[in-house]
Amino acid sequence: MIWTIISILLLFWIVGLVLDLAGGLIHIVLVVALIVFIVNRIRGK
Repeated sequence: MIWTIISILLLFWIVGLVLDLAGGLIHIVLVVALIVFIVNRIRGK
């Protein structure tokens, strides 16, 4: 589940970089997803 979300966010991030549309928002969402992923790994769930 978490890998699917990360993949989708990464895809949106790449599209945002290429098209330069809503780049700031995509980067913020990507950072939030990365933080959630790291916390999830640390807690071991």
